[in-house]
Amino acid sequence: MKTDLGDLSAVLAVARSGGFRGAAKTLGASPSGVSEAVRRVEDGLGMRLFHRTTRSVVPTEAGRRLLERLHPALVEVEAALDAVNSLRDRPAGPLRLNVPFSASRLVLPSIVAPFLAAYPDIRLDIVAEDAYVDLVAVGCDAGIRYDERLPQDMIAVPIGPRRQRFACAASPAYLDQYGRPSHPQDLLTHRCITARMASGAQHDWEFERDGKIEQIRVSGPLVIQPGAAFDLAIESAARGLGVVAIFEDWLRPYFESGALEPVLEDWWQEFSGPFLYYPGRRLVPAPLRVFIDFIKTAALMEAG
Repeated sequence: MKTDLGDLSAVLAVARSGGFRGAAKTLGASPSGVSEAVRRVEDGLGMRLFHRTTRSVVPTEAGRRLLERLHPALVEVEAALDAVNSLRDRPAGPLRLNVPFSASRLVLPSIVAPFLAAYPDIRLDIVAEDAYVDLVAVGCDAGIRYDERLPQDMIAVPIGPRRQRFACAASPAYLDQYGRPSHPQDLLTHRCITARMASGAQHDWEFERDGKIEQIRVSGPLVIQPGAAFDLAIESAARGLGVVAIFEDWLRPYFESGALEPVLEDWWQEFSGPFLYYPGRRLVPAPLRVFIDFIKTAALMEAG
């Protein structure tokens, strides 16, 4: 049987999004058009690929078997087309990155504008979330994460600052009222702005000096979920609510303005910077290839 690649892409999009409306949005098509494409594939095979209810669209056993083979095949087709696209003077097309909120705030702003100015035919699609995701499953070309969270089967390239620190800060007014800590243990008596992961787990604050690590379970009047709410935590600290701990680069403008004062600076823990990572397949999509070259060149210029 002959099957249109567009129809097969519709099948894959429905499976990824869990429905025809989500697939239509991804493909830039109508739900009825996506439904018709899936129906054509099912008619050609003579079997149903999805169980359809008013609440969900779930692959049948036949659908699951097809998707297991279909997804890597279509990825290779897209990569092959991108390889041809790379012969153009100006690479074009989408580049979808999955990044943590910290990278969207601290790493990408200095990269995005000059990169898109150099490659105006590329459309950059940024998905910011702190949870680890399967890049291929969510349809992203690459991601940014720190080395302790890098999948072993991915290729990793340094991006952004190579060394970073977690900083601790509070407003001068707060410190005048409650005192300035001289040791991490002193934070146990302070009002701290804490973070709780989506799982419900709360991370201890970690400090280090002369090889000695101190882990402190702090508490306070405000608990946030990491991500976009970090801005709320910092602004609240600047207004005197309590002590906040976050990336030093995120706090630097507040230090420079005097809105926040460093706390326990000689205990701030240093760690390695983030990496861009992507699947180690043979054909790298042209937009991703030039993005990798761009950040490598930027790193060399900074080092020089």
